[in-house]
Amino acid sequence: MRLLLTSDTHLPLRAKALPHALMTALDDADVVIHAGDWVDEATLDLLESRSRRLIAVYGNNDGPALRRRLPEVARAELSGVRFAVVHETGAAAGRERRCARLFPDTDVLVFGHSHIPWDTTADEGLRLLNPGSPTDRRRQPFCTFMTLRVAGGRLHDVTLHRLPPRR
Repeated sequence: MRLLLTSDTHLPLRAKALPHALMTALDDADVVIHAGDWVDEATLDLLESRSRRLIAVYGNNDGPALRRRLPEVARAELSGVRFAVVHETGAAAGRERRCARLFPDTDVLVFGHSHIPWDTTADEGLRLLNPGSPTDRRRQPFCTFMTLRVAGGRLHDVTLHRLPPRR
């Protein structure tokens, strides 16, 4: 099963459209996970219409319309791997321990908010993934998103994709 992870799209504030590379990955994905801060409903509508399956949450910049359509936390089991999705996880210091305590029955936590790509594993075994942002790099060198495969109860080929600068 092929997954696309993205977050913090912030359309149309940070870009006018999602990057071509992200849309190509979207077409190849069996499941798309978006960890919040959509900002506009049109992006949610687009991903809902183009995704085979969309798992998504709202973020702190998402208004009432998006909050009515999306949960704060989403959970799904995909090929034997238990996923949770949330926008914010708090400060980087202590994140692994804190999230392992908050999500004890989870194998992988996908989160956003910081726009900083993240891939760590808590001592308890929880894998934490932040795909960064495909539209707003903030102080990061690149805009980013992630892809991975899930098979046999395990993650495979977790890849951070760096996007070329917008012109």
